Amino acid sequence: MYFISNLRKYVPDSKHVIEYEPLQIQENLSYEEIPIKILDRKEQVLRTKTIPIVKVLWRNHSTEEATWEAEEEMRQKYPNLFVDGMCTIFEDENF
Repeated sequence: MYFISNLRKYVPDSKHVIEYEPLQIQENLSYEEIPIKILDRKEQVLRTKTIPIVKVLWRNHSTEEATWEAEEEMRQKYPNLFVDGMCTIFEDENF
């Protein structure tokens, strides 16, 4: 049995450094996802109804990891994101 390897020696590069924000982990090794802001809005059209959805940026995640969530559910859980119909940055004492 033999393996063909295309591995190369790693050449350090200062652009490869990843910046991160430390997580506040609870005793059961979980943490709460907190929304930062709404990035986009659209309506998901189904056969019999239309559902408004919003693209949510979560704390400790990049914009590529933003998720689409039901707008009504986000309004109920996080009303601070929606002020006078406008999207705002979520204010939290843990920032």
